[in-house]
Amino acid sequence: MNISFKNDYELLHFVDRIWKLGPDGKFIPKRDDNGQVILNPLTGLPVYETHVDGTRVSAKRLNHMDEGIFMAHDLIVGLSSMVRRMQVQMELDGRVPGNSGTFADTLDGNTNKIILDTTLTDIIQPVTAGTTVLPVATTTGFTAFTQVTIYDDVSSEDVFITAIGADTITVQALANSYKKGAKVARSNVAIDTVNAEMVIGDWNTYNVELVEVV
Repeated sequence: MNISFKNDYELLHFVDRIWKLGPDGKFIPKRDDNGQVILNPLTGLPVYETHVDGTRVSAKRLNHMDEGIFMAHDLIVGLSSMVRRMQVQMELDGRVPGNSGTFADTLDGNTNKIILDTTLTDIIQPVTAGTTVLPVATTTGFTAFTQVTIYDDVSSEDVFITAIGADTITVQALANSYKKGAKVARSNVAIDTVNAEMVIGDWNTYNVELVEVV
């Protein structure tokens, strides 16, 4: 956020009206060339002599001050927003050091500082409850001591990876049994890039027809 400081406000430098006082301590009325007391045409009261006439109040001067108040208000609002953003970034940096104030995925396919981890693989043979070593199609993208979700069309559970092998992933003992083709995923959601939102990921089954050519 950019805060621009306007430099076009000029000080008006108001001055006081200082009255002249006679020997008796009273105001001295102004007189015309004929010695007649000059009266204010609006009030009908005498106009008095002054040492300094003082700054007159006018719409132009009041509007100038009004604009200055508005500029100050606009600046305060901008600074307040900036301070809130700094507070958020400090909070995020405190919780996730080095995240640079962005702790979100745009979910529209664009690169951001943090993105949804869509690492995914298949279990290549059935496994039973209690199993800790999962034979998988690939271990690319998986790391030890991270959580994954295992699911098929019947069961689902979250477990922690304890080790990565060449073609196996070692996890905590499974609570459920899983079919061949069950998914091991860092996130069991899919990204709808059209609407920029997360949707429920599906477990897919396939029908394969073999035709023998003689």
